[in-house]
Amino acid sequence: MFDPASLKYDGNGLIPAIAQDADSGEVLMMAWMNAESVARTLDTRRVTYWSRSRQAFWVKGESSGHVQELVELRVDCDRDCLLVLVRQTGPACHTNRRTCFYTAVRDGAEVGIMEPMA
Repeated sequence: MFDPASLKYDGNGLIPAIAQDADSGEVLMMAWMNAESVARTLDTRRVTYWSRSRQAFWVKGESSGHVQELVELRVDCDRDCLLVLVRQTGPACHTNRRTCFYTAVRDGAEVGIMEPMA
């Protein structure tokens, strides 16, 4: 049985979690989890992060409706990073874009590569 305590957390008890669309493979966002948010995610199948700014659990989409349904949780080889495969409803980013990675650096300049969703 998987034990969230078996992961390697940083000094604040956090581990980076990369959310990826389970169907398209698109990287959607990166956020932080702690052992309890990992356990809650596995238990509810709704991705739960730890908000460093609010110091509180954050169930993705709880207020916006842009939920992340857990498909699979993967642990990297060093056990210090998670890949969270999800089915995303609506945009993943708080800027109303599908992904948080909507800025590219090209020829030394930042370039917006994605408009907000309608």
